[in-house]
Amino acid sequence: MHSGRKGSQLKITKIETLVLEELGTFAWVQVHTDTGLVGLGETTFHPHSVAAFVKEVLAPELLGENPLDIERHWQTMYTMSRMTSNRGVNMCALSAVDMALWDIFGQAVGQPLYQVLGGRFRESIRIYNTCAGPRPGQSEGQWDDLVAQWERPGELAESLLSEGVTAMKVWPFDRYAGKTNGQFIGAQDLEAATRPFREIREAVGDRMDIALELHNRWNLPAAIQIAKAVEPYNPMWFEDCMVMDNVEALLELKRSTTVPVCVSETLSTRWGFREVLEKLATDIVMIDIGWVGGLSEARKIGYAAETYKLPYAPHDCTGPVTLMASVHLCMHLPNAVIQETVRAFLRTWYGEIADPLPDIHDGHISAPDSPGLGMKLRPEVFKRTDARITVSDLGGAS
Repeated sequence: MHSGRKGSQLKITKIETLVLEELGTFAWVQVHTDTGLVGLGETTFHPHSVAAFVKEVLAPELLGENPLDIERHWQTMYTMSRMTSNRGVNMCALSAVDMALWDIFGQAVGQPLYQVLGGRFRESIRIYNTCAGPRPGQSEGQWDDLVAQWERPGELAESLLSEGVTAMKVWPFDRYAGKTNGQFIGAQDLEAATRPFREIREAVGDRMDIALELHNRWNLPAAIQIAKAVEPYNPMWFEDCMVMDNVEALLELKRSTTVPVCVSETLSTRWGFREVLEKLATDIVMIDIGWVGGLSEARKIGYAAETYKLPYAPHDCTGPVTLMASVHLCMHLPNAVIQETVRAFLRTWYGEIADPLPDIHDGHISAPDSPGLGMKLRPEVFKRTDARITVSDLGGAS
């Protein structure tokens, strides 16, 4: 339901989504206004479905509206989408559009997003490197940290330290989960999967913090067993060990280990985090702006985490726009503690898609001082032969 437009307010005139077949899990959203301001958003997974959802459900509610009324638009999109707290096509689409609206807001007032959010608490934030390959789901080339985390973990840690990066995330247990559907891990596999931790400690001692990612693949008894196996190596945290559908199980895991528990990029909205926070079932709160409900929800969840005395660590093994939005948020939130980055992505395809990238120096990252996100898609991506563009505008074009 449109509220109408008064005076010289901005107006949304067009919403377009871009999918690149080479990077088949990503969707970018651009929201255009009648003054020429263009907001940029991004999400990951179900890209063609996201494009259809934006066109068929969200665009009819937003076209002709003032893009600065972000809270009203969020509530409208949430209601129209019949949301649950789980990540799905509708939440991905909402998150990308919300991100773009915040980008417009910053541009409209001539301020960087961290300033629009309430100002800068810090000038930069510490990063950790997630050890992925250069392309999503692929392993290749010079920056093949995915292979190195298993075959040369000590050497990988030394390489990161030489660049000023003092924290890294690995997932050596994933290769064993499929054997039992995550229901059991044998002694031999448990020993093999802890080897990277041992070799990193032997190579660099405690100069490197090591986070363990488990991708929601284990049950409670196996997760407890894994936590006990890695405890001697003093991990930074133990991330998303189980599917996030039973807070009592998560709480039992937290009680069983000295390893800090981190959840969860797979939860969406403040309601999805409510019980986790109320029961103190996590030690670190992690969100992904492209899945959680956009920058609007990410900020609210960050404030909620602060009331429970919990640190905040945004996820990014996703895309350059999500990373930039996350850095702005981390520069603002007092309880932000560290920002995920992927060295392999930053040095390969991120720069092919968007410009500029966040600045990384001496193991810390910061966002630019330019208005809004301070990032644009490169014009050439729209001319690629694998580009699939969907448009909704006031004239009904597609």
